[in-house]
Amino acid sequence: MPRWKALPDELDPQIREFTSQLRRLVDRSGLSVASVADRTGYSKTSWERYLNGRLLAPKGAIVALAEVTGTNPVHLTTMWELAERAWSRSEMRHDMTMEAIRISQARAALSEVAGPPSGGGGRSRGGGARTGVAGPAGVSPGVPPQPTATDVRDASGSGNSWGVAGPDAGYPGAYGPGAPAAGGYGPPPAEPSGGGSGRPAGKRRTAMFLVGALGALVVVAAGLYVTETQGDAKEAKPSPSPTVTKEARLPPGVKCSGKSCAGKDAEVMGCSGDLVTTAGSAVVGATTVEIRYSEVCAAAWGRITQAAQGDTVEITSGTSQQTDSVDAPGDTVAYTMMVPVTAATEAKACAVLAATGEKGCTE
Repeated sequence: MPRWKALPDELDPQIREFTSQLRRLVDRSGLSVASVADRTGYSKTSWERYLNGRLLAPKGAIVALAEVTGTNPVHLTTMWELAERAWSRSEMRHDMTMEAIRISQARAALSEVAGPPSGGGGRSRGGGARTGVAGPAGVSPGVPPQPTATDVRDASGSGNSWGVAGPDAGYPGAYGPGAPAAGGYGPPPAEPSGGGSGRPAGKRRTAMFLVGALGALVVVAAGLYVTETQGDAKEAKPSPSPTVTKEARLPPGVKCSGKSCAGKDAEVMGCSGDLVTTAGSAVVGATTVEIRYSEVCAAAWGRITQAAQGDTVEITSGTSQQTDSVDAPGDTVAYTMMVPVTAATEAKACAVLAATGEKGCTE
């Protein structure tokens, strides 16, 4: 009877109960883990993960275990469904925790590199400039603050910090006592007594014309840019990305497809169980070598059964190759990591027997 390791303390209660049920089935059957692996077609390493709570067994492995131990698969799959939901919730909590940690680290990093806000631009009496009005090209725009009563008295014969019309100009949007509310158009304020009329009207009109012309040029340039950008967007053809599109539509539990599966364990990535078929097989001595293929994952891997210690299995597809061998005494199953394929016919699996050196491959 195998001596089981203690299950992890953080294991969900439903997963813990399901794993304990699996252990009891194996104990009642009198089979070793290696024998269970041999009869179910899943490796000894995988069963050790399942029975120690480190990985949730796929549904295919559970059905195979039920057949081997003479257990009603309906009851066992019911327990598996509850454990699978609990496992998904645990993974979601883990993902949310890791996301929160990444966000916290990003905020901390940004706080360290962010410097104090830059100082204001030109000086004007009464405080700093307010943003929001277009200024000269290449200069950060600013709006002079509202003048005080003293500024109004001193404004006679002089312009504001922009060199345009002062608050006595009376045009809409002017600042100062008597000016209409923001955005409103009221009557112009009366001329202050005892002072001149400021800059000559011709100069004021010239300055206002230049500002208006500059604004019109900006609007035209922006319109041309948007038009050209939209035209380029219509002419540009999106580059195909079949791998990303395919991965975005993978079934629940499947974690890779195509090139992203290269060199990864099929069971860990959710590509085995109901999603796998045997695409080819051959017999080498007493050992059977197979091509295991998952269309959903667009990947294949090699497996040998009824093998002896030291026997090797390899699978190739184009320039991709993966190998594995039976290392543990008493183990009879070995399988390789995955290679990406677009069809099962691209893969070829071979077995090499340690005792005789004989090699055989699938067609």
